[in-house]
Amino acid sequence: MVHCLVIDDEPLALQQMESYIKKIPYLELVACCQSAIEAREIINNEKIDAIFCDINLPELNGLDFVKSLENPPMVVFTTAYSEYAVEGFHLNAIDYLLKPFGFEELKRASDKIKKHYDAIRTLQEVSQIDEDDAIFLKTEYKIVRINISHIRYVEAMSEYLRIYLMDYSRPIIVLMSMKKMEERLPNHSFMRVHRSYIVNLKMIREISKNRISIGDEIDVPIGDSYREQFNAYINSKFLTK
Repeated sequence: MVHCLVIDDEPLALQQMESYIKKIPYLELVACCQSAIEAREIINNEKIDAIFCDINLPELNGLDFVKSLENPPMVVFTTAYSEYAVEGFHLNAIDYLLKPFGFEELKRASDKIKKHYDAIRTLQEVSQIDEDDAIFLKTEYKIVRINISHIRYVEAMSEYLRIYLMDYSRPIIVLMSMKKMEERLPNHSFMRVHRSYIVNLKMIREISKNRISIGDEIDVPIGDSYREQFNAYINSKFLTK
């Protein structure tokens, strides 16, 4: 879902935009604002992926407002004046809507937002495993590259994952589902052993009762639903007389 914000000093324009956005299933309207000052406060406190911004605003116009943002969301400018179009695109605007515009024009601009949003999400999640045994993760407003073989284990916590690495003193925290991570990691080296844990099989040091020792003072539980699969793996590696 793309979280969006509408900025326009005309109440009727805000009402129209709100009615249009409600018809687009992948857009979620967070708020409507009548000034850039009000919008800035919302952007600082809410998750905003895209803004539909009028250019002629009181106190601070839309162009200067977007320029002032350190990490601006995706932007679609809306205005009655075509002379601002070039400057709008210089600010990497997704689109530029000339008033008056109808639902279909807004839908086309929104489709561009969705396409761009999906591309960003792909980069923010694990992008792909490459020939260097590496993945890319989005964490704390930056993308980091890590070697898969350096992952010790993964722990789920609500909508986030903690990824523990050999060469990091603290875990990397990413917004991602456990299922997504499980699908991305090679199953010959990693196994989900609990609903909240994935372990690097090469990092296992000991197995005691229902727990796996990954290292000093690091024990990972084995869940009932995953015990049979894990035991089968251990039995396949078990050395007997």
